[in-house]
Formats: sequence, C-alpha cells, structure tokens
Amino acid sequence: MAFFKDFKTFLFKKDIIMLATAVVIGAAFNKIVSSVVDDIIMPIIGIITGGVDFSQKYIALDGRQYENLEAAKAAEAAVLTYGNLIQAIIYFIIIGLFIFLVLRAYEKTKQKEDVEGADAPKGPTQEQILLEIRDELKKQNS
Repeated sequence: MAFFKDFKTFLFKKDIIMLATAVVIGAAFNKIVSSVVDDIIMPIIGIITGGVDFSQKYIALDGRQYENLEAAKAAEAAVLTYGNLIQAIIYFIIIGLFIFLVLRAYEKTKQKEDVEGADAPKGPTQEQILLEIRDELKKQNS
C-alpha cells in the first residue's frame, strides 16, 4: 500500500502536473511549428535557393543515379536523405526561436509584476508583530 500512496503523491506533485501540461502543449505547438516550416519557411527558402525541395535531396549509396527519391526507394536502394536532415535543422532553429520569444515575453511580464509588487507598501514582518505582542503582554502583566 505504501508504494501506491507514494506513487500517487509523486503523480500529483505540482511539478509533475506542470510537466504533463507542458508536454501536451508542446505536442500541439509542434503542429504549429511544422505548419509554419512546411507552409511558409520552406517555400521561401525554396525561392531563395532557386526552387530546391530539400525533402527530395538524397545520395544513393549504390552509386546509381535515380530520377527522384521515390524511384530510388522503389528500387530498394540504400539512400542517405540529407535533405531531411537540413529540414530537421531548420525545424530545430525555428522551434528554438519560438521558445525564446515565448520565454522572453514571459520574463517581461514577470518583471512588470515584480515592479508593480515592489511599489506596494509592505507591512510589518511576522517577527515584528510577535515582538509587539510580547511587549504588549509585558505591559499588561506589569
């Protein structure tokens, strides 16, 4: 029974719940980034590079020339699809940029909250209140 109690405590810790939420949001975020890369960034890069489709870039390891990647795969040739690596690197850079922008905006909001919180008047500390109570009790007992 202690095992299940410990496991339940572990699962419902605040950090674990936040991590699970982040994973779900990250999965949805991946679809957005994939769409941005596939539908916006890669066509622009294709125009800049003269219409190159990186997903079709490959090297056939048998040394033969094939019409396209599908033909090489149909011939069961071993291929290195380095274009997919290039595209994955672009995905990585864009995801890093988006995460940087989100975290930067989050930090700015936290800084604003800190500044707003600093302007508020601060009350006495718990120790000061306890000292005042002690002193008042001494006065009443004297």
